[in-house]
Amino acid sequence: MLFKLSAVALFVASTAVAFPSWGNSDNLAPVISSSNADVVPDSYIVVFKDGVRANDHSAWAATLHKRDLTTNGIWDNIASGVKHVYDMGSFQGLAGRFRPDVLDEIRKHPDVDYIERDQLVYASEIKIQNRAPWGLARISHRKGLTLGTFNKYEHNPNGGDGVTVFVIDTGVNTDHIEFEGRASWGKTVPANDPDADDNGHGTHLAGLIGGKTYGVAKKVKLVSVKILSGNGSDITSNVIGGMDWVAAQAVAGKTVVNMALGGGKSKAIYDAAARLYAKNAPLFVAAGSSGDACNGSPSGALTAFTVGATDINDALSAFSAYGPCVEMFAPGRLRRVLRRYLSQGGLNTARSV
Repeated sequence: MLFKLSAVALFVASTAVAFPSWGNSDNLAPVISSSNADVVPDSYIVVFKDGVRANDHSAWAATLHKRDLTTNGIWDNIASGVKHVYDMGSFQGLAGRFRPDVLDEIRKHPDVDYIERDQLVYASEIKIQNRAPWGLARISHRKGLTLGTFNKYEHNPNGGDGVTVFVIDTGVNTDHIEFEGRASWGKTVPANDPDADDNGHGTHLAGLIGGKTYGVAKKVKLVSVKILSGNGSDITSNVIGGMDWVAAQAVAGKTVVNMALGGGKSKAIYDAAARLYAKNAPLFVAAGSSGDACNGSPSGALTAFTVGATDINDALSAFSAYGPCVEMFAPGRLRRVLRRYLSQGGLNTARSV
């Protein structure tokens, strides 16, 4: 990403006089957002049409930014311009902060498919319940749990060997003893954030996926992709930045992607999820806790595997979302994961198993 954005900066040589204008207002690319989106002002995700490469236009976008700088001054020098360039095969785009006059020029470009307003996303809610880890036992028995099986997890001790799970979340404490050296740091997307899980949410999820004591697949490799800040929230463009990085690392048939976050509907996230699916890197996401899972992102993505939560009686958990976008269910109340991150459960737990 540093190389891409450096190339953008090097290209910026044209002046406002030489700046191109495209088409007319009758062919403006649409600017979209869902009604339940927590929109970030002046922040946009620009998605190009099929067959168009984002890198071919990142310099053009930087030229827009250059003109904007000369017009609007120091505010843009701090906050505006291209922040991400997405190169995910069929999904090509960029993201940044653009003032209205610059946005108008972007909309006129014939290669732009649509523009989505950036929005806040949040880590999936964690539910607390003082129970033994029956969830591990449940996923290893076809029939409902009994007094003889409720605490017995039948599994392959080498489960997950040869598979890499990318945990797209708040980061992972890769040095935790539960990971036995199988966890590594992959990417930090939010600018100026440390390469550390300063929230705990991502480490909890990684422990459910591959911790030696309470993990489902005890030999899987775990890669931390930090897209949420320490407060457990961030923006859609950073989420897609993490997905973009994972798509470049993914090995078909040996990669699983895990996300436990939610926000309003995002076509850009849906399109990025489709790209991961096309690369045979399945994306598993939490259904959420706000009614119909189809109304959120990434839970509403048709190419993501959306997981709802069940209780110990195999009934839908009271907090779980539902609807046609939910493909599967899993226990939503595991317990005792990693020291310092105990007593966490809920929809993110269901999605991790």
